[in-house]
Amino acid sequence: MIKIVQNSSPMTEAALAKASHVLFVLPKASSLAVDLPGVVALRARLARRRMKPEALAKTSLSGDLEQGGLAAWVMLDDQQTPFERHTLLRKALQPLLAEHPKEIAIAVFGNAEMRRLAAEACVYAALVNSAALPLRKKEDDSRPLQKLALYGYKAENDFSALRGQAEGNVLARKLTMLPANELTPGLYRERIRKLARENGWKYAEYDMKKLRKVGAGAFVAVAQGSSEDDAAIVHLSYRHPQAKKTVALVGKGICFDTGGHNLKPARYMHGMHEDMNGSAVSLGLLLAATRAELPLNIDCWLALAQNHISPKAYKQGDVVTALNGTTIEIVHTDAEGRMVLADTLTMAAREKPDLIVDFATLTGSMATALGARYSGIFANRDALVEQAVAAGKKSGERVCAFPLDADYEEGLDSQIADIKQCTLEGEADHILAARFLMRFIEERAWLHVDLSASNCKGGLGAVASDVNGFGVGWGMALLRGM
Repeated sequence: MIKIVQNSSPMTEAALAKASHVLFVLPKASSLAVDLPGVVALRARLARRRMKPEALAKTSLSGDLEQGGLAAWVMLDDQQTPFERHTLLRKALQPLLAEHPKEIAIAVFGNAEMRRLAAEACVYAALVNSAALPLRKKEDDSRPLQKLALYGYKAENDFSALRGQAEGNVLARKLTMLPANELTPGLYRERIRKLARENGWKYAEYDMKKLRKVGAGAFVAVAQGSSEDDAAIVHLSYRHPQAKKTVALVGKGICFDTGGHNLKPARYMHGMHEDMNGSAVSLGLLLAATRAELPLNIDCWLALAQNHISPKAYKQGDVVTALNGTTIEIVHTDAEGRMVLADTLTMAAREKPDLIVDFATLTGSMATALGARYSGIFANRDALVEQAVAAGKKSGERVCAFPLDADYEEGLDSQIADIKQCTLEGEADHILAARFLMRFIEERAWLHVDLSASNCKGGLGAVASDVNGFGVGWGMALLRGM
């Protein structure tokens, strides 16, 4: 664990002289305070680049200090959104973290509220970006960050909630980055069992034998194409003695997606080990909520399978019966995510939670609609839409709401079954997928998150890696508001 040493007093020249890596976070201003530590070096760099001080509110600046240390400077504006603030501070920290230091000093300035915002965002960005992520190179010169020295702010709780959120984000990213041969459904279940023991979660699983017996035909249709019968729906439970509400988290965990008989071309199959990101985000959110001791009961349902091509794999034209009795006409085998989620949502809904939130890298059309900087959300309650968007603004993990009107479902009308799985045209598939999933929630309050922002080249918000754990921070903001 990274040690955080806090000092409510400003950084001094004496402290600066001992620091090897320093981040200065200043309030936006047109001039620099004469008593600012390191001000001579900062002025020289601004002059060389013909920059005015207030330009630091748009881009950070880094350079060597007189005593040989490396510094980065950035300014925060109280008009900046959390996303803008996180992005600035992440980019400011990058040249410091790139040298793999043992310690980074963070000096925050301004009024009390600005110092709090700066300190929280800096600590979170440092925690998530200094974590060791899966790397399979023969030579690895990375070294862990051991200490943060914070000047200008002191948190009462030692940033315990932020630590938990960072831990959840890192868990989601680590799992998502693992290669498919290291995270089969069977190996994934082993990891989850270990996490459950470590965190006191109740663990249960429905393996393929049980799922066939109870009639979870939608899930089984996808999983039956695998040579190993290791797919399962995993159920984790967190309970709080003061909880008055129960939330169900549901995650798509397709550990590798070939597309099935409708085989993906190489360009689109590459990276499909990340198709289990929804389950990783659900797990990361559960871990963050546990660390924060949120006064909620949380059930986490994970649909773990692979979508393979084989003689046993489901195919176009099949009609399968889901756990709730709905018959589904198979139109495209690469629409497997909504199939495994259908039965998993049914299980979650039967426990009658106050809210169901599902996470999935579900549709290419959402990525086409939004790119990789927002994720799309759907809800069957207007108030939930407002809460979800507000959580995105507060957390810096932005979401965009899409329509869920009933007339869209006409595209899923089937002549031989209760509903089509999808259409071949693909038009508005993200909306059709959400309408499809609505058939399996038993009218419970429900939010669906289509994770188009799960992988953003160059990082997103506070997180520098392409795989960014989007959804953990958003989910914590949402759950705290319940």
